[in-house]
Amino acid sequence: MNAPRIAGVDEAGRGPLAGPVAVAAVILHPDRPIAGLGDSKALSEARRDALEPLIIEHALAWHVEWVPPEEIDRLNILQATLAGMSRALRALRPAAEHALVDGNRLPRDLPCPAQALVKGDAREPAIMAASILAKVARDRLMRELDAQFPGYGFALHKGYPTPEHLEALRRLGPCAQHRRSFAPVRACLEPTLLD
Repeated sequence: MNAPRIAGVDEAGRGPLAGPVAVAAVILHPDRPIAGLGDSKALSEARRDALEPLIIEHALAWHVEWVPPEEIDRLNILQATLAGMSRALRALRPAAEHALVDGNRLPRDLPCPAQALVKGDAREPAIMAASILAKVARDRLMRELDAQFPGYGFALHKGYPTPEHLEALRRLGPCAQHRRSFAPVRACLEPTLLD
């Protein structure tokens, strides 16, 4: 009997003030193990970049789904991320028969049975692979957005609320990639009481 096709699902970019969330789903090939997988946050950027093409080449199926800032603002960050997880799973070919989702919440409308795994990105190779694909894809996109929206430093901080990013946000105001529902961005849009 063949082993069931188990997808790992993880995201990158829930905390930033700008840019999309990247959600990845990966079904690892049982006969093509990938050495060196780990939690993307614990791996160096160079190691993640080296693992990305290996995952893409060796996986049975993979997909990276983007959840844009407008969707995050409309649904809230948790619900938008869960929606992205469901879409990422639905895009896999061949389809997953079971999913392991990093964290403690599952989307309601998954296409297959699933289990939430707290700290799954440090425990389960398929989630590790998804974590790496999501992080590498998002970092690459933020470098591209840095060229489109100069002055914010997206290539350096990837949209996270660093002091440099907050200062640029106050100085330049939000750009099209900023999440309007996040408090530091919203504060830049609200008129001050002194006006």
